[in-house]
Amino acid sequence: MRIGISVLTHAGQNIWENGIGQNVLFLARLLQRIGFVESVTLVDAGDQQAMPPQVDPAALGLGFGRARELTGALDVVIEMAGALDVQWLSYFRACGGRVVFHCVGQPFVSLAEPIVFTDKGHFSPPERCDEVWLLPKDEVFTPMMRTLHRCPVFEVPYLWSRQFLAQRVAEVEALGHRFGYMPRTPEQPGFRVAIFEPNISVVKSSSVPMLVCDAAYRADRDAVVSMQVLNTLHLKDHPTMLYLANSLDLVRAHKAVFHGRNDFAGFMVQFADAVVSHQWQNAQNYSHLDALYGNYPLVHNAPWLREAGYYYPDFDIAAGARQLLQAVRGHDAQLDDYRARSHRVFDALDPLGPANVDSYAQRLLHLVGGNAAFRADAAKAE
Repeated sequence: MRIGISVLTHAGQNIWENGIGQNVLFLARLLQRIGFVESVTLVDAGDQQAMPPQVDPAALGLGFGRARELTGALDVVIEMAGALDVQWLSYFRACGGRVVFHCVGQPFVSLAEPIVFTDKGHFSPPERCDEVWLLPKDEVFTPMMRTLHRCPVFEVPYLWSRQFLAQRVAEVEALGHRFGYMPRTPEQPGFRVAIFEPNISVVKSSSVPMLVCDAAYRADRDAVVSMQVLNTLHLKDHPTMLYLANSLDLVRAHKAVFHGRNDFAGFMVQFADAVVSHQWQNAQNYSHLDALYGNYPLVHNAPWLREAGYYYPDFDIAAGARQLLQAVRGHDAQLDDYRARSHRVFDALDPLGPANVDSYAQRLLHLVGGNAAFRADAAKAE
């Protein structure tokens, strides 16, 4: 089986600009481990004809090309990080190819927000694919996606590897920084808290984390040394953001700093010791896993991670503040247990883990109707 996965190249791209670029490559690594997969190719839906500088497709054993050049070289196409031309998809399917829409973004807001908030947007024609794959975080949207796309919808495993984080950590440590949580000294009893929400959608906004930090600060003035709010420069003149920020004791005490976009490792090694996060119906985020990998206290509301980090439910800001205060008072003492709980999560998400490889192999076999040739090749590989 020859598989293509769509990517979206653009000028100035970086593997850290969003999680989907990493997700594509984690999936590609997994597919390469399936016995009946002959090749994996990145199908460029962008305009650069090259991957970000952190990614060398040839070194990873991946092909790279444009869809129209690859029609006869693929059996399955997974539309994931870039929207492919619908006319080409129709032609590819008419030639016997199979198409999967692997939706990794939160599907409801990607449908609703462009309609409500802008006069621009994109909606691909229905019936362009044979199956839709959703991550566990989006299981609740299965009926909606089945109705929209008029085809079967299936849940597939969420994947993460330290691959790109370790690469970036090596870069910052070569500059003399140290990545990873360091126990505090008497001179700094509290945390420098970072908030990494992108602030481009209601699903991941800094509003709740800011309130959590401020509630913890009002309960214990030594608990929060500073609040570092990233991805907010495009909101610096927004009236509602200004009113919210100026209502906070942390801002009035000049302990809040607002930043543009930064990568996780590069920022944490210089400016922060802990992370406070919030999401709405978008619980699986790589920034959470990056924080856990560095043993940084992660205060979050992602139910699937309730056994790792410091969990608070839903929009319960008071509970979030209590969890932040608990981390301030006890994180150093329980660091070994914190690390062990995090590594159990990492093991379950490993792209090379047998259970994950088998899950995707079974989905592919189902997609092609259990083709006997593929099954025979799989048996030989075992």
